[in-house]
Amino acid sequence: RNPELDTIDFDLRVILSDVSEENAECRDDPFLRYLHGLVLIEKDRKDEARDALAAAARGYPCNWGAWEALMPLCASAEEAEALPLPRHWMRKWFLAALQLELQENRKGLQAYAALVLDIPASSVGVVQMAVGHYNMREFDRAQSIFEDVYRADPFRLEGMDTYSNILYVKEDAAKLSYLAHGAVLTDKYRPETCCIVGNYYSLKAQHEKAVTYFSRALRLNWRYLSAWTLMGHEYVEMKNPAAAIDAYRHAVDINPRDYRAWYGLGQTYEILQMPYYALYYYQRATRLRPKDPRMWCAMGQCYESEQLLMTVAAIRCYQRAVTWNDMEGIALAKLAKLHRESGNLKAAAHYYRLNLVRLEKEAPDSAETVEALLFLANYYKRAMRWRDAEACCTRLLDFAGPEKQNAKALLREMHNIQDARAAGRAAGDAEPTLPGA
Repeated sequence: RNPELDTIDFDLRVILSDVSEENAECRDDPFLRYLHGLVLIEKDRKDEARDALAAAARGYPCNWGAWEALMPLCASAEEAEALPLPRHWMRKWFLAALQLELQENRKGLQAYAALVLDIPASSVGVVQMAVGHYNMREFDRAQSIFEDVYRADPFRLEGMDTYSNILYVKEDAAKLSYLAHGAVLTDKYRPETCCIVGNYYSLKAQHEKAVTYFSRALRLNWRYLSAWTLMGHEYVEMKNPAAAIDAYRHAVDINPRDYRAWYGLGQTYEILQMPYYALYYYQRATRLRPKDPRMWCAMGQCYESEQLLMTVAAIRCYQRAVTWNDMEGIALAKLAKLHRESGNLKAAAHYYRLNLVRLEKEAPDSAETVEALLFLANYYKRAMRWRDAEACCTRLLDFAGPEKQNAKALLREMHNIQDARAAGRAAGDAEPTLPGA
């Protein structure tokens, strides 16, 4: 913490509270109010900071810095609406940005779609729409928007760190390299540039270099949230959990709404085999992203751990993940396994069927596919659903491993059972032979 904060705070209070006529101009200066708001944030006096920044926005509505500093101090859009803010067009941009900050991405996208019509020449709203799609994990849509913006303005750096995150997730090393090269030529001393280059080195598995660039970004702006979170990820890769926890804690101290940092803390404590701590941090992340299936899957895995063994709670978490469209299929596989182990074969078969539909499209030759087919073949055999069981076994014959022999054995067993049943029926239908005939 800056040791001069108390002195600065005292001096600003003297100026802003001086009611003399000579001080009228300074007393009402919106930029002094803005400065005082920043000092109060650093001193963690959030209510006073909120009042000071709202006054700064009223005095000079076009100071975006005041609106931006106000965002982390608003717990909800309703709370922001209740603040004494000016009825100015900047207020609409503030509320749209706040909705993205609060992960109310659909509402934010709708707001920005209307705002960009008012200022079609500005790329700010367009980039924010790309961020909204990124938050919703609609990476293709977000990438398309970022590429349009980058083509129109190849020297732009604002928002390009988020674009680099998308390229990293999609493992597009060529485009990420091109973006990093262009950013360095534009301004190598920008935090965004350092973040982009750090992502490039991370994708190349050069984690020490990635940490160097994320650290450089933080020397340029220690409140640069993305760098703290991404540096935490790198330390996890480097198997340095203490440094990872420190980085993630800095991130949540700066912005408690950063679900990625809470999630990172959960992962780190899970690696350390401390599931109670991990569960707490995953719960924080889930409260911020209740519709994100990854958060529910992470909580489910914690409940499954040997220390907790809370199967019912794990099942509930995985069911929530399925409700919110778990694209990776983790939840379906886990639900099938947990229901099978608990003896609820009917429910297990239901989830194996659902997972098999996904697997046939995405990974038809995977071990998961084999597991699902074997379980369903045995389940249908016990239920005497011969056609369904034979269909599963026939599909297993396409595999070259021991599952092929298992399928052949199952088919022989089912044919023998059916033949025996047919023979039994035939014997029962035959006319009885009378004695002495």
